[in-house]
Amino acid sequence: MKIALVQMDVAHGQPVENKKHVKEMLERALVANPDVIVLPEMWNTGYALDELDGLADKEGLESQEFLSQFAREHAVAILGGSVAIERDGKFYNTTYVYNKSGDLINIYSKVHLFGLMAEDRYMSAGAAESIFELDGVIAASVICYDIRFPEWVRTQMAQGAKVLFVVAQWPEPRVQQWEILLKARAVENQAFVVAVNRVGAGPDPDDIFSGHSMIIDPLGNVVLQAKEHEEGIFTAEINLEEVDRVRGQIPVFEDRRTDLYY
Repeated sequence: MKIALVQMDVAHGQPVENKKHVKEMLERALVANPDVIVLPEMWNTGYALDELDGLADKEGLESQEFLSQFAREHAVAILGGSVAIERDGKFYNTTYVYNKSGDLINIYSKVHLFGLMAEDRYMSAGAAESIFELDGVIAASVICYDIRFPEWVRTQMAQGAKVLFVVAQWPEPRVQQWEILLKARAVENQAFVVAVNRVGAGPDPDDIFSGHSMIIDPLGNVVLQAKEHEEGIFTAEINLEEVDRVRGQIPVFEDRRTDLYY
């Protein structure tokens, strides 16, 4: 599976500008002929949470049409980062996944809301898992703060997932924790972790995002490390047979004590 990571800046509260930028980045990603392209978290609005009433994508329809059309026209799967959407009078941080035919194969709304960036004040939490099959491979996806909850990730990975996609706006001061957590999720679940983080700055001077997007193999080795503080398309190919090999050597999932814990 060849994967293209889109590491990009996000303009605060500018969904029209951001959509145009995302389209340009998706087109750049096509050069490497990837199987799947991965976008960052909240690429449509950024964390303009107090403006969501006028900015959030209603029912996610515009984002869905945009991503579906691009996937279909270019025969490429898209892990659509996440977007701020409005549904039934509430706001959600939601990921859409499309296959190469442009079919919507997964919807996931962020389960763990991050209080330090006021998500819990403005947004509602999701309440569903994020498991899907992409090109015949079972995969899962989570959003940013979710990676601090290994029990949530394991709940999904235990269903046979070989790849965990992570989309984020993870601030630079905690980027060392980002790398540690991603490696831990890869090792404990014996799976590839594909993680995309944004670059740039938010309206708060303390919100600096350095990127540090990564692909990590089932043994915790870094397959790809994106340049920090730089926009770009970063591509790598992963061999999914490595997952089976590692799981065969140390059968973590078979050895779990589900009579004591889930």
